[in-house]
Amino acid sequence: MAGPSDVLDLAQRALARRELTPEELRRRLRRAGVPEEAIEHAIGRLRELGYLSEERAAEERARLLCQRGYGNARIRLELESRGVSAENVEAVLGSLPPEEERAWGVLARLRSRSRASSALRRRGFSEETIEQLSSSVVADDP
Repeated sequence: MAGPSDVLDLAQRALARRELTPEELRRRLRRAGVPEEAIEHAIGRLRELGYLSEERAAEERARLLCQRGYGNARIRLELESRGVSAENVEAVLGSLPPEEERAWGVLARLRSRSRASSALRRRGFSEETIEQLSSSVVADDP
């Protein structure tokens, strides 16, 4: 890497593709061989300019996973793996539609309700939500 402007250009190109958390950007720049001091300078500058936001990246990713029918546990794991702070993870999860509501959406798309609980587990829904839905489904079946 030649200089700070080159590092900023590299970082901006990465952010142009999709929202990244500061930790994700840090990892990418490290893989590109950028020195630690230059990485921290670029991250600070991009935050100042509003191009880099952990909160915005977390919200975007959580919203996408929510739309795809994933539960809170799976969303939490995904956000944590992207370096999102515990405080931001909880804030984002609190802003999503209730987990039970999302689970009903998954159930509505399934053709076989007999496999519903395992499908919901794979998607990261809590045991409590799965039990509530299972008892509701049994009560609704003739």
